[in-house]
Amino acid sequence: MPGGKHGEPDQKQLEALAIGLIDEQSTVTLATCSENVAWAAPVYYVFLKSAFYFFSDPASRHIVEALESGQASGAIHGFASGWQEIRGIQMTGCIETLSMGLESAEAIRRYLKKFQFTKEFFSSGSAFNLDAFTSRFRVKLYKLKPTLIYYLDNRFRLGFRERIMLS
Repeated sequence: MPGGKHGEPDQKQLEALAIGLIDEQSTVTLATCSENVAWAAPVYYVFLKSAFYFFSDPASRHIVEALESGQASGAIHGFASGWQEIRGIQMTGCIETLSMGLESAEAIRRYLKKFQFTKEFFSSGSAFNLDAFTSRFRVKLYKLKPTLIYYLDNRFRLGFRERIMLS
């Protein structure tokens, strides 16, 4: 792949590779910490406007710790059967609770499209109702807004990792 130093990709190529990986995958592992004890939890996500949107239980450890500390980190990676295939996203940022609005509506629309199994949770032909969904499953809609993102890809070389921006 043409690009930067030693045949490594340039920023635009890295961002395209990162977006491709994000689109291919379905879970982000969120990490939090409280009182020097770390925690990690995978959640289904959709990516929209430089952020990751997901549903989670407001009482879950990763949500409580992220909201208390104001920070969380996340990792996305695909299956790799050898070290040369390892590629992923590492990020840090903050998690916010979302209420109903245009941003939430678009995130939910994309979520329902990406995760077709969610249709099983509703009667045939009934429209998605966020209040009914959140009440039934005791979840809320959240957003992970990254402030620092790295793309890593061992296909370029062992330990290849570059800071990127996602839009």
